[in-house]
Amino acid sequence: MERIEKLIDNLPPMDLMRSEKMTLVQLIIPVESAHRAISYLGELGLLQFRDLNSERSPFQRTFVNQVKRCGEMSRKLRFFKDQISKAGLLSSVHPVVEPDLELEELEIQLAEHEHELIEMNSNSEKLRVTYNELLEFKLVLQKACGFLLPNSNHAVAEERELSENIYSNDDYVETASLLEQETRPADQSGLRFISGIICKSKALRFERMLFRATRGNMLFNQAPAGEEIVDPLSAEMVEKTVFVVHFSGEQARTKILKICEAFGANCYPVPDDISKQRQITREVSSHLSELETTLDAGIRHRNKALTSIGYHLTQWTSMVRREKAVYDTLNMLNFDVTKKCLVGEGWCPIFAKAQIQEALQRATFDSSSQVGIIFHVMDAVESPPTYFRTNHFTNAYQEIVDAYGVARYQEANPAVYTVVTFPFLFAVMFGDWGHGICLLLGALVLIAREGRLSTQKLGSFMEMLFGGRYVLLLMSLFSIYCGLIYNEFFSVPFHIFGGSAYKCRDVTCSDANSAGLIKFRDPYPFGVDPSWRGSRSELPFLNSLKMKMSILLGVAQMNLGIVLSYFNARFFRSSLDIRYQFVPQMIFLNSLFGYLSLLIIIKWCTGSQADLYHVMIYMFLSPTDDLGENELFWGQRPLQIVLLLLALVAVPWMLFPKPFILKKLHSERFQGRTYGLLGSSELDLDVEPNSARDHHEEFNFSEVFVHQMIHSIEFVLGAVSNTASYLRLWALSLAHSELSTVFYEKVLLLAWGYDNIIIRLIGLAVFAFATAFILLMMETLSAFLHALRLHWVEFQNKFYHGDGYKFKPFSFALITDDDD
Repeated sequence: MERIEKLIDNLPPMDLMRSEKMTLVQLIIPVESAHRAISYLGELGLLQFRDLNSERSPFQRTFVNQVKRCGEMSRKLRFFKDQISKAGLLSSVHPVVEPDLELEELEIQLAEHEHELIEMNSNSEKLRVTYNELLEFKLVLQKACGFLLPNSNHAVAEERELSENIYSNDDYVETASLLEQETRPADQSGLRFISGIICKSKALRFERMLFRATRGNMLFNQAPAGEEIVDPLSAEMVEKTVFVVHFSGEQARTKILKICEAFGANCYPVPDDISKQRQITREVSSHLSELETTLDAGIRHRNKALTSIGYHLTQWTSMVRREKAVYDTLNMLNFDVTKKCLVGEGWCPIFAKAQIQEALQRATFDSSSQVGIIFHVMDAVESPPTYFRTNHFTNAYQEIVDAYGVARYQEANPAVYTVVTFPFLFAVMFGDWGHGICLLLGALVLIAREGRLSTQKLGSFMEMLFGGRYVLLLMSLFSIYCGLIYNEFFSVPFHIFGGSAYKCRDVTCSDANSAGLIKFRDPYPFGVDPSWRGSRSELPFLNSLKMKMSILLGVAQMNLGIVLSYFNARFFRSSLDIRYQFVPQMIFLNSLFGYLSLLIIIKWCTGSQADLYHVMIYMFLSPTDDLGENELFWGQRPLQIVLLLLALVAVPWMLFPKPFILKKLHSERFQGRTYGLLGSSELDLDVEPNSARDHHEEFNFSEVFVHQMIHSIEFVLGAVSNTASYLRLWALSLAHSELSTVFYEKVLLLAWGYDNIIIRLIGLAVFAFATAFILLMMETLSAFLHALRLHWVEFQNKFYHGDGYKFKPFSFALITDDDD
């Protein structure tokens, strides 16, 4: 045993198996070099600062004014970006790199650019309003002439006359209707008019309101403006209608003007004289052409200014984000008693200490400080953060594990095994080498365009797909492998590795559905024999194969999880966990389900017809009864009795010894017999970040015992339920295979049976659609989620606590758009 332990100790450490060793460090930085030091550390990205001012609000911190200034500059940059976007311009793909620019200089530049843009926008808006008014005036002059000239054809414009008795009033008697006096001369009848323009959508309501207000004593003429006009508020093109209202009396005029104001109608004066109308029309047209020229020149000048800003926008945005991040970090530091130095604390990986010191020395030299930055290691009383160094390939698998929970510091990392087991269990459910090739092509496209896609802003679905491109790659490769084992290519078997080992029983046998098969040569060298497809025993055979294979894979993965709990306990030097958790768990699981796995392998190797259901059920109900024809090997019955007794002994072995031993060790510790901290991981369960080891002094035996009881019961019940849960591998594999068969036989082959090219094309299109959206998308997602469940619940609960917290260093590379 000692030799095995020495061999394990001498094995080289794996980078991803345990999180990086961390250390708590303290920095004492002179004020004159603080900004540069933090900037260099941000470029390095290997130090996570602790907030030493957590009790203060953001407005009570030292550098709050600088943070506000950066926030204001970020607002101005967002304003520039919006203006560039509205103008239809694009930011420069290759931005101009300016020499180092001070924050104060940038602040002045941004203020000048903002003031200039606001002034240009204001002038442009005023000119646009004037232009719209003149354009409306011109349209009113053109359309109103048709209503005002005595010999004009009124059929040109749409005219509506509402009858006065629609809204009749018995108490009101009109002596002479204005509508009846329409043709009388204006000087005799006192008829007047108001002309203007209104939105087309409001015209009908506007007309009704005028009719009600004047009791029908008005004539309303309207005509489409013929041109769309820009709405100054919404900046959208709006259809408008020109109107002329004829009325009599000052009181009616006042009412009509108020209604026009309420409906947002613009009224314009139109002279009665034709010569004056023509003169005004010419003047308005001249003003419009001048305004058009002015507006175009203003837009060109504004676009030129925005283009100039766009060249520098990327660099300015990056600079402001960095400065804000630096000052946010400086706000996490404290002044010392002399107010001349800033004191900071943080976590860093041990391998990064030399790089951090080198960066601090450069900061001292570049800032011409007379005093160097002090960097020294501190003793930590809290759990360090968890940091795994990953690459493009392993990062996605690490994210899958972290979605369940971040590993405790130096805890065994499931991602090491997830890299292989996750895509493999997916492929067991998805096994079809035709579908696997389709997934492989998609993964290769994403990997080939990795450089371009990584710089683009993708949608949520594409971003998730791109982030898991290497997961998709391995899933597709394992799907091809499992598909070759199942011998399925879009549900069609192929004789890839030689001829079948089976043939028809006699010459009258035309197909395998009507007669049985007999074996006449050596077994098919790799995977399932293609002759099983379509035979009478296909479904029972594949069900038996996949169900037993699922149990074998499940028991193997659960054993791996328990073995990893041993390595965790050994790493944390917890002998209690090894003796009273690892050993009884291995005995219990393998006495029952390890034995079942052994029976499956023996049955496969011997070709026995024993009923394993009967063997396992009566192992519990009647362990001493004779097995009869279900006996697979000599000495099976006494072995079953021994295994059953071991399983029964393992339950109290897990439950009782550990809480009582912990109580004894705790009492001895405070009676002066020993002074060391207990090395049990069980006592570390309540340790959270920022909690000290002194919290262990209060030992609650009932709480520890209840926790151990829950843990033991959960394991015993979970051993059964988790093994049953792995049967989902069989269920989903069967469902995928049957769906593929249905689409192939009932869609593609059925359509191909018709001697009609259109029906064949329709069948091919339906088959392609079903394959792409149901089998390649929905089934992929389903198998992915089930594989995720098997790793999170069935595998990781055997050893993984997942109660740590991530290492989040201060790094400029991690700053995102959301940090603005």
